[in-house]
Amino acid sequence: MNSKVIIAPSILSADFSNLERQIRLVEEAGVEWLHLDVMDGHYVPNLTFGPLVVSAVRRVTKLFLDAHLMIENADQYLEVFREAGADNITVHYEACPHIHRTLHRIKELGASAGVALNPATPASVLKEVIGDVNLVLAMTVDPGWGGQTFVASTLRKVEEIARMLTSAGSNAHLEVDGGIDASNVARVAQAGARVIVSGSGIFHSENIVEAARLLRRNAEKALP
Repeated sequence: MNSKVIIAPSILSADFSNLERQIRLVEEAGVEWLHLDVMDGHYVPNLTFGPLVVSAVRRVTKLFLDAHLMIENADQYLEVFREAGADNITVHYEACPHIHRTLHRIKELGASAGVALNPATPASVLKEVIGDVNLVLAMTVDPGWGGQTFVASTLRKVEEIARMLTSAGSNAHLEVDGGIDASNVARVAQAGARVIVSGSGIFHSENIVEAARLLRRNAEKALP
């Protein structure tokens, strides 16, 4: 399992009237990834943005673009998100009836492939796909809205996924998303998460640069 901490600000919480400037601020903070929450209003209740925004973000940054597809019929849109510039495409286990096919198609397109699990989905479902993924995203809130409160009980599943990846000899990233900020990031890092998604915890702070840096410091202090 990967050991380096990666900070992935979620642009869902950014000021879209000044998005390029907001991206420049997190670049200044030294983040490695940008997390792009794509929601369709069907699989989850919220409606956010699609490939046009991903393409616009790609034009203004060289950061790794981590597209999280919270959508139905994801297979129909894999190519368009890859063409828009997504470096990683994560789909939801719960929304993809043929998950192996979907993951392999993502990799055929030249992107890394991730699978996301909702809080109520057991880690055990990963057993059949653990060799096919480059990333596992453990949701620490029910998906659909930014700014939700972190669900502490999900930490046990993060720990379980970390053990599964280690046992499988996998180098897949273990990512967490939902209610993460400087106050709880140490706990998710201790549980084994190495890609930290934070939206409001970064972009709703008075100082975006310092918020992103503090998130990393607190996560790295918790590592063994």
